[in-house]
Amino acid sequence: MKHIIEKILKFLTKRYLKRYKPKIIAITGSNGKTSAKEAIFTVLKEKFKVRRSEKNYNTEIGVPLSVLGIFAPISNLFWPLTLVRACIIAYFSRSAPEILILEMAADKPGDLKYLMSFIKPDISVITAIGELPVHIEYYSGPKAVAEEKSFLIKALDNSGVAILNFDDKIVLEMEKKTRAHVFTYGFGEGAMIRAFEAQNNLCDNGEFCGIVFKLDFEGKVIPVKIKNIYGKPFVYAALAAIVAGYVLGMNLVEIAKALEDYKSPKGRLNLIKAKKEAFIIDDTYNASPLSISAALEFLRDLPATRKIAVLGDMKELGKYSDEAHKEVGREAAKSAEYIFVVGEKGKFTVLGALERGFKKENILEFNNSVDAGKALREIIFEGDLVLIKGSQSMRMELAVEEVMAEPERKKDILVRQDWPWKDKRGNPRLTP
Repeated sequence: MKHIIEKILKFLTKRYLKRYKPKIIAITGSNGKTSAKEAIFTVLKEKFKVRRSEKNYNTEIGVPLSVLGIFAPISNLFWPLTLVRACIIAYFSRSAPEILILEMAADKPGDLKYLMSFIKPDISVITAIGELPVHIEYYSGPKAVAEEKSFLIKALDNSGVAILNFDDKIVLEMEKKTRAHVFTYGFGEGAMIRAFEAQNNLCDNGEFCGIVFKLDFEGKVIPVKIKNIYGKPFVYAALAAIVAGYVLGMNLVEIAKALEDYKSPKGRLNLIKAKKEAFIIDDTYNASPLSISAALEFLRDLPATRKIAVLGDMKELGKYSDEAHKEVGREAAKSAEYIFVVGEKGKFTVLGALERGFKKENILEFNNSVDAGKALREIIFEGDLVLIKGSQSMRMELAVEEVMAEPERKKDILVRQDWPWKDKRGNPRLTP
């Protein structure tokens, strides 16, 4: 059934793209895809008619649906209606976006090669891969993951543009695999578009306001300020958006102005108020070694009375999993006064923390995120800063629900608050 649906959607997508010829920006990476997609959309919508993929529509089925603009929840019961709708759009729609921004995942070998067989990007963005990428369980090793991601670069022709993260060595090496024009971005000396002096900004009332940094491009230095956005990962997303806007004819001043309205996606380093005048860093969308390292660095950088790291298992790491969780424990020991671990791999996180001399009495272990949240609710007090993070299947947003100051607003603030993650009564499902 799935194979048939894929073939139909591939045919209809090719028809749609041939008819309307929108410019295509394709984005992939092991971390930062969604943040980059949202930042690029925020910039380009100021000047162009743009559509971007939504939610997790980044697979061999989700990407074609994104091209066609179909984002309604889908089940087997409604597939016939969805395919009829797709046919109508492909053949009879009277309008289309000028630019499509498509996030693309590579959960297993062949995913991106398949998508590139019928979607030809004009601009390809590679965000970050890291030494131990997410979904590595399904590949022979990090090099195999990088090779899969590189299909987005190989698909570009001479007139295309590759936007590469200068600070990720694996990504930067992809420059050799394309005939397209290459732009690099990052913090490192040598990046074509470089950020420096990035810092999380405090308002006059002492609360967190956002992030500020300076942008250096071709000798020009421009200050950039983004409200309610925190942490270096979002600077990387903003830099990718700046390059995309520049390539498409926008000037740096109007790009920086557009970025002032950038809002981070749910569950990505969002600062929200907790009970008892504490704060939560809600980074519950997903987790990988690279993203947890960035989140713990963010936790270290922000001022707080006490810092607590609530860390769920990282999934799909295969043979690398045990050591990766130990390394998380070592990193957490440098970042927090208390560590909560959730899941069966938490024992390795504990071992890593103990290796760094962390106090055993300050470590708490839990089987699920709800119990962790309830325990957290009992120990937090004013001035605490709590990082909550884990892989999607760990449902770490349920821990946030237990301690957030305004649980009645969870649908507006947290990830996985609708179908298929909730039943008819609004109770969470452990699997979609």
